[in-house]
Amino acid sequence: MKHVAMAALAAFITAAPLSANTEAGRNESINLNYQNNRYPLVTKPYMELPIGTIKPSGWLNEQLKRMADGMTGNLDQIYEKVMGQRNGWLGGDGDVWERGPYWIDGLLPLAYIMNDQKLIEKVKPWIEWTLASQKENGYFGPDTDRPYEPGLQRDNAHDWWPKMVVLKIMQQYYSATGDQRVIPFLTNYFKYQLNELPTSPLGKWTFWGEQRGGDNLMIVYWLYNITGDKFLLDLGELIHKQTFDWTKIFLEKDYLARQHSLHCVNLGQGFKEPVIYYQQSGDKKQLEAVKTACNTIRNTIGLPTGLWGGDELLRFGSPTTGSELCTAVEMMLSLEKMLEITGDVQWADHLERVAYNALPTQVTDNYDARQYYQQTNQVTVSREWRNFVTPHEDTDILFGTLTGYPCCTSNLHQGWPKLVQNLWYATADNGIAALVYAPSVVTAKVADNVTVKIDEKTNYPFDEQVLFDIHFPEKTKEAFFPIHLRIPAWCQNPVIMLNGQTLECEAFAGEITRINRKWKNGDQLSIQFPMQVESEQWYDGAAVIKRGPLLYALKMDEKWEKKNFEPEKAAIYGPWYYEVTSDSPWNYALSHKDLRPESIGKSFIVEKNTSVSTYPWNVENAPVKIKAKGKRLNGWTLSRGSAADVAYYIQIGEDTGKEEPIELIPYGCTTLRITEFPIRD
Repeated sequence: MKHVAMAALAAFITAAPLSANTEAGRNESINLNYQNNRYPLVTKPYMELPIGTIKPSGWLNEQLKRMADGMTGNLDQIYEKVMGQRNGWLGGDGDVWERGPYWIDGLLPLAYIMNDQKLIEKVKPWIEWTLASQKENGYFGPDTDRPYEPGLQRDNAHDWWPKMVVLKIMQQYYSATGDQRVIPFLTNYFKYQLNELPTSPLGKWTFWGEQRGGDNLMIVYWLYNITGDKFLLDLGELIHKQTFDWTKIFLEKDYLARQHSLHCVNLGQGFKEPVIYYQQSGDKKQLEAVKTACNTIRNTIGLPTGLWGGDELLRFGSPTTGSELCTAVEMMLSLEKMLEITGDVQWADHLERVAYNALPTQVTDNYDARQYYQQTNQVTVSREWRNFVTPHEDTDILFGTLTGYPCCTSNLHQGWPKLVQNLWYATADNGIAALVYAPSVVTAKVADNVTVKIDEKTNYPFDEQVLFDIHFPEKTKEAFFPIHLRIPAWCQNPVIMLNGQTLECEAFAGEITRINRKWKNGDQLSIQFPMQVESEQWYDGAAVIKRGPLLYALKMDEKWEKKNFEPEKAAIYGPWYYEVTSDSPWNYALSHKDLRPESIGKSFIVEKNTSVSTYPWNVENAPVKIKAKGKRLNGWTLSRGSAADVAYYIQIGEDTGKEEPIELIPYGCTTLRITEFPIRD
């Protein structure tokens, strides 16, 4: 750990914060304001703040407003047959499985983050019915089995899996309200689990509970930190033992290199389980396992968005394989929990790659429809059968309310609200940390119970600068505490300034810088992250262009057309859908010479708008564009609605057109795109 004394500024700058891997990792928390892990759990470097203490601003606030006005705030009307009053989780005679809880798992944090009373009133009946449903033995929820799909008989009512989603809901409800009823409710249920799991294990009814047991384990440890009940540690060991052995799967690399070996969403949810359990085991093998999995995925099933080919079973990462929306939001949650527990910058970088590329492109601008599968090379969104391992007729990549499969309609809502909730953390050394960047305002306790309010002003991830205005809204107008700042692995020369004066500190790519000083009311801290255009190689050597946390894809004209399903299909997929087509050419190859490190900065010219729209995630409002040149690859055409298979390294003599200008924009601003380009000599 390196320290640089700044006498004039009374600051200490260090290259890394306290870590769960330090000798203090088994000690009690030293934070005076927020609960860390109790002994014997490993001390976390970071702690989640209560829901409502972090508010979105700028473009992120607009994002959440659109969710509130769109599907997220109105799913009880849009998807009334499942989310309406007949839902089993409201005491009705309808669905008793995951879909209702999925919706509330995103609606609840959205409602309380935005302090939206209309949405809070929609959440409350689900909470109250669930609390009232608990029986004397601790069981809660519907107890009458109903098939969640016609003809599919399954003991859905007693399956452990949907209750895992409800456990997350109750934890978030407590975080937002402090309602003390939640604590005995969860305590009694976990006693019930400890009694029942030996004879009715997680995998008794479905494999979902077995493969997603990390969600259950996460809430067990959360409750232990509040109550200190020792039986919860015994339950933690039991749940881990009955959960799919993700640690072994990740360390045995060949498993993730096999097509169809896992369900895509289960992998996203299971990703965090080794790190969740590490808190109890202290075995660094669990931390090694998730890093090994990332390396394996990068070279097998991985996609440049930070996800993987999974339509629905795992596929090698071809640019036209599908990637499910549920995978994106579940992987985001896994990365958020892994970041909190480890303080490892790798997980923050990975989280931004998913959140700022894959997430925005898979839902419409006004949140009236979503896409089940997305493709990294997606040149038409049309009603055609594609080469997916799990097709749902010809609806898989259409934008609609239920197209493809309805699970994503229910589950997409947790993505943005939980990202807001993880922009800032309390630190184990009594400070505050900005580890994921977006416009926001945080009000939290630091030092010795001092309230600080920090206004994060930025257009990140499009812009390179982040400003932090620091205020003390109560009587105390100054306090000594650390602010932790993540330096992304892609940023080599960050510039940190305090009140207009450069801090001469060692801030290293891929690490966390800690600025520890007496902060005064009105201080302004800023950090500049220079973003360079870079090229990465992905499937079959394809070229992918990135700048900072964003991927850049070919800009295409997009024609959106709303169409109606025929009556028999409307009953399954909703009444209407969007097709998106284009008359723009898309079959471009990039030049190998333009991609060389010494020439890429001259061949790919960045142009930034003078301002960023309140809603930047579409072709019209894209705040940044990159001008480049490409050649049409004449033999590269459509096949079943997708860009056909192609050799991604083009030999001399291939049939190409003349070099012509092309324009790239952020991936998250596109619906139609080429992201993975062939390379020509």
